[in-house]
Amino acid sequence: MTDWKIFTGTINDDGTLAHEPGRIKDLPEPPSWRSFSQSDSGGTKTEQRGKTFQPLKEEVEMVNAALYLRRPLLVTGKPGTGKTSLAYAVAYALGLGEVLEWSITTRTSLKDGLYTYDAVGRLQDTQLRFQSEGKPANEKEAQKRLEETLSRIGDYITLGPLGTALLPAENPRVLLIDEIDKSDIDLPNDLLHVFEEGKFQIPELVRLKGKVKGTIAVQTAFTEANEPSHVEIENGLVRCTNFPFVVMTSNDERDFPPAFLRRCLRLDMADPDRKRLEQIVKVHLHDAGAHVNKLVQQFYDKRQRENGILATDQLLNAVYLVSRKQAPTGKTKEDLVEQLLKYLDNPQG
Repeated sequence: MTDWKIFTGTINDDGTLAHEPGRIKDLPEPPSWRSFSQSDSGGTKTEQRGKTFQPLKEEVEMVNAALYLRRPLLVTGKPGTGKTSLAYAVAYALGLGEVLEWSITTRTSLKDGLYTYDAVGRLQDTQLRFQSEGKPANEKEAQKRLEETLSRIGDYITLGPLGTALLPAENPRVLLIDEIDKSDIDLPNDLLHVFEEGKFQIPELVRLKGKVKGTIAVQTAFTEANEPSHVEIENGLVRCTNFPFVVMTSNDERDFPPAFLRRCLRLDMADPDRKRLEQIVKVHLHDAGAHVNKLVQQFYDKRQRENGILATDQLLNAVYLVSRKQAPTGKTKEDLVEQLLKYLDNPQG
């Protein structure tokens, strides 16, 4: 194939769009940051995002301070400066397992991060089970059925990212609370008690204390195969043995209450300089060759004009596109790079 296009938009003589299914086979391998197959990417999401991060001295120091003090790290900075990647880098470097990611919206509440309970699903399943089993033969059988029904409540409880991060563990878990500045005004203050105590209760399980023998298994927020999908909870209490390493990202679009800030360590991530940009591109795209320096300089110069916000992944996208074996050339290449490097807050720039 001499043309870089996979989708050509060719129109047949009869005015219909050309059917060219064979061209999709010429689509090159995805960039490492857009691979959705663990077999293709060579590792978990934590490994792929973490091992390519290029930390600065001040970032390393604040991470260590947060680890020592068992305090959340509030990370601010423009989009694309690597705020979320910092959490993955720490998890990868220290072997702390899957990063538990909690994405915040204006409707997010503390309970969303701790656990969810599907009361409707439990009621429907219980009714169906009673109908299929029929009426119990005696009081002893009725009591046995009741205990079995109560013990199944864990099938309808799923710990959220925060709740999972607070489970007892040999090493601290990594929790990423992404874009906390988008939250409802009450959420930061609601988090204070959990951060201070390192524990929480699940009322639906607390009410069963003395009614169900032993522990109750509930689902976790883990998604990777090497992490536990279920854990045993005793008396409805979840208490951490090692406070998780918590990274809260913010685009610095709002002010937080002093009481909340007092319990956090703060790190402001600046835009990477030219040297760091080159390092970031080379670690992601080993085969970019001669395209790197020119595009890095173009990106850096445009960002220095301070007409708008540019994210580092825009640079990575541009380098990837022009460095493939079949890549756009000439005016097409220049126009595409210009489109990929548009300011995020100024589409005309």
